[in-house]
Amino acid sequence: MSTAIAAVRARRVLVDDALVPAVVHLADGRITAVQPLDAGGLAGGLAGGVAGGEVLDVPDTAVVLPGVVDTHVHVNEPGRTEWEGFATATRAAALGGVTTIIDMPLNSLPPTTDAAALDLKRAAAVPQVQVDVGFWGGAVPGNLADLPGLWEAGVFGFKCFLSPSGVEEFPPLAPEEFAAAAKAIAALPSPAGSARDGGLLIVHAEDPDVLAAAPQRPSRAYADFLLSRPDAAETAAIARVIDVARSTGCRTHVLHLSSARALDLLAAAREEGLPITVETCPHYLCLTAEEVPDASPAFKCCPPIRDRGNRDALWDALRSGLIDVVVSDHSPATAEVKLAGDGDLQQAWGGVAGLQVGFAAVVHEAGRRGVGLAEVSRWMSRGTAGLVGLVDRGRIEAGATADLIVLDEAAPFEVDAARLAHRNPISAYDGRRYDARVTHTVLAGRQLDLDSPGGSRPSGRLLTRPVSTQEHR
Repeated sequence: MSTAIAAVRARRVLVDDALVPAVVHLADGRITAVQPLDAGGLAGGLAGGVAGGEVLDVPDTAVVLPGVVDTHVHVNEPGRTEWEGFATATRAAALGGVTTIIDMPLNSLPPTTDAAALDLKRAAAVPQVQVDVGFWGGAVPGNLADLPGLWEAGVFGFKCFLSPSGVEEFPPLAPEEFAAAAKAIAALPSPAGSARDGGLLIVHAEDPDVLAAAPQRPSRAYADFLLSRPDAAETAAIARVIDVARSTGCRTHVLHLSSARALDLLAAAREEGLPITVETCPHYLCLTAEEVPDASPAFKCCPPIRDRGNRDALWDALRSGLIDVVVSDHSPATAEVKLAGDGDLQQAWGGVAGLQVGFAAVVHEAGRRGVGLAEVSRWMSRGTAGLVGLVDRGRIEAGATADLIVLDEAAPFEVDAARLAHRNPISAYDGRRYDARVTHTVLAGRQLDLDSPGGSRPSGRLLTRPVSTQEHR
């Protein structure tokens, strides 16, 4: 079950990028007011409820933050629900402080490459979701005519690959197909609140020719796997993305940047004023190649986890604003698929399961580097919400969605993959210990039950892209 919350009271609430004593008032799924703690109408140690719900008193060891908005999650339902699924994914999200996810168009069957497939995915999701869920569409060879219908149906943008995706039903775009898709997406009606024209194209940027030329020999050694996914695959692909953004004007987003060697290209594109944004992921910020054991497929992802110096450069780019956001790229699989090849990293499925862990991992690593919670929240809540036009979340202010989390710095998070809510107990974070964990998640003004093994009754909503008045003319 979930509990209606009328107010949250704490000595540290993230308001306007500062941690301040405050009372956050909630009603009808929204934040109605944020008041100083001594003027919040709830002074004097009031316990229990007020009109409209309970008062959540937060201990001094904890902070109140906006819910995390994760715009890169592979739920895999329908079709590959044994890999994950809406019930397990959204429970893992809630436990990790994630109150909104945007689901990727693959590895579900069918992939979300036309409006009919989107309808099937929504039908599968609606009775199960414990957090809010939106959807990306897919851009694949031959579906240009389907893109306007997906956009009208409310997808937040379109995912494409420049190299093989790993599943046959979602093939990559050849260079001419990529340019044609970008041109078509740029011509779509502008989203509500956007300063840019057209739709949003999000790109898995690895170059297929560079990958084909790299050594791909069977091996259990992580160093050999790194050689098979070189930095040049990302830099070559990102150069193509920049060229297409320049020629079409399409709003373009680079997914899961792992290679810091592409940062100069991105900085130049930003200086040029091109409509390009970029994300990275917790596993690139918190893990390094030096610590990845051989024959350990839990760490395999594409593009790969790189060396310690590369990780430091990604942190520098985040802090400078060159990298815009941090997302999980949660991409799980069954043990049979993930562990295929008995440790041969060329055969194992590529993807890190981190939806429940990623926020805590980034907070921990950020703290080690002297980076505050306000910056982490900007990258993982406000920035990601803004990327997809959900400007009413990712912040604590009057009028915003009442999606809040409590992060307790006196409650360490010891990761046991077998106890995570993810459907399959495989995680690169297994055995790690983080200084703080999410103890309360409030979705639309209701505190979710994170302690019961069954979780809260599904109470999330299915989201559609905010629509501008221009689209209704």
